[in-house]
Amino acid sequence: MTVNLTEIRPATLAPAPARPVTRVVLEVVKFGVVGGSGVLVNFLVFNLLLHGLRWQAMTATVLASCIAMATNYLGFRYFAYRDRDTRTRRQIVLFFVFSGLGVVLESGLFWVGYHGLGLHGALESNVVKALSIVLASGFRFLVYRTWVFQQDARRAA
Repeated sequence: MTVNLTEIRPATLAPAPARPVTRVVLEVVKFGVVGGSGVLVNFLVFNLLLHGLRWQAMTATVLASCIAMATNYLGFRYFAYRDRDTRTRRQIVLFFVFSGLGVVLESGLFWVGYHGLGLHGALESNVVKALSIVLASGFRFLVYRTWVFQQDARRAA
């Protein structure tokens, strides 16, 4: 029996880098997973406070948004954007500044529907809450990916 010691084995190929469109789609999906869990927290707290405990509508929406914001940071940092730069202190500050702006935007939109349009019922208030979350989430997605969880240039290359 002979053994061929000069046999050349094909080199293990590194996985091809994801195309830009694929990366953005995957990023949107991960953002949606984390954001979806935040929306669930937001709605649960909102409905408990407004319809269960009879708190004021604006207090309920702001507190619910803040609690969801706090729970989302870990999901974004360690799941959706775990491949991004790791300047944690900067990220935390930017995350909460932009999230705070998102809460202001979301609360303002909620105020328009709830107080401005008089949509006070359980169903109407939840529809208004949902629309305000959707619109504020577009803002959050753009600022989180652009300024908070920046792509590390060394990993992107």
